[in-house]
Amino acid sequence: MSRAPRVKGHYLILPGIVLTVCSACLPIAGRAQSPEFLIREFASAQIKKGVRTIGMGGDGATSGNYALVWRDSSTALIDAGTSRYSNGNTFSFTAVGVTLPRFKNGIALYAMALSQTAGNVSATLKTPGPGNAPGGYQGDGNNQAVFIKAAMPMGKGFSIGLLLSYEVSQFDLQNDLTSTDNIRYHTRWSPSGGIGLIWQPLKSVLLGCRAVFSNDREYRLDKGGTAAGMNHSQEYRAGIAVVPWPGAMIDAGGNIRHRSNSLLNTHSTAIEPNLGIEQNIWKRHFAVRAGLDETSPTAGISLRFSPVVMDFAYVHNLALARLGTVFGDSGNSIIATFIVDFGRFTRK
Repeated sequence: MSRAPRVKGHYLILPGIVLTVCSACLPIAGRAQSPEFLIREFASAQIKKGVRTIGMGGDGATSGNYALVWRDSSTALIDAGTSRYSNGNTFSFTAVGVTLPRFKNGIALYAMALSQTAGNVSATLKTPGPGNAPGGYQGDGNNQAVFIKAAMPMGKGFSIGLLLSYEVSQFDLQNDLTSTDNIRYHTRWSPSGGIGLIWQPLKSVLLGCRAVFSNDREYRLDKGGTAAGMNHSQEYRAGIAVVPWPGAMIDAGGNIRHRSNSLLNTHSTAIEPNLGIEQNIWKRHFAVRAGLDETSPTAGISLRFSPVVMDFAYVHNLALARLGTVFGDSGNSIIATFIVDFGRFTRK
């Protein structure tokens, strides 16, 4: 294995410095209060990064980049996750996916379908209207999504990937104090997707960036009638992963995200860091990892016995920097993936 250049330590320090400076300079507006969008942070936002990446602090710009899908060709997987808050709120999801064998030009295609539910959830939301204070609500939500990714190596250490996504969400709420204050949120899909780029100049150094663009038309039905508006979300990630010693990986990076909601007349811009470390042992049959995903500590393990890989990730206060305390003050999440390399049988 080739050694990383001496400057790799500076690579790891630089993202933190840039993020700290930018965080102080960019304005941050109030969080959006649309619960049907917020529940996506428990499922689809995580699956886009991958369970291994989540355990390492969630930096989807490197090992979880769309551009590396071709490395996972001829595999099938099942994902499942659950998040539970101290107040009893529970969010769960399941997903199935497959990556086809690579075509002759090196392109690999990946498709995944996801279903998420959230039943009898308590939420603290700011009701529509100027000057209204946050109030307590109870309700049920769900989210369905399909993701299609395509990626290929381009030579000289470069890889590129594209994402197309279809996602719709719903949430029905009732005010804790009055049965007449009911609100229904639901979305209609608009073209959404993303792009990722990887450069691996050395075997021990991986640099990447990734962008996701989500667009939805949101509808809110309440006692005042029906209102509609567009919700736009852009997220940009960048990071670097290095191999400081055999079997290990250190990953550092960050993300910039911007959201705007014309229905609620809100917008927000935020920058958060990502940091993780991984160590493989027992001839790479077992791996342990830990990290910081924005403000949420993470941990994970993997078991590999070809042709099967099992990944597990734990996150404390999943997506706290994005959700705030809308659904509760403290929560724990477990996400798992079961992967089968069916290409092993066809190659034989």
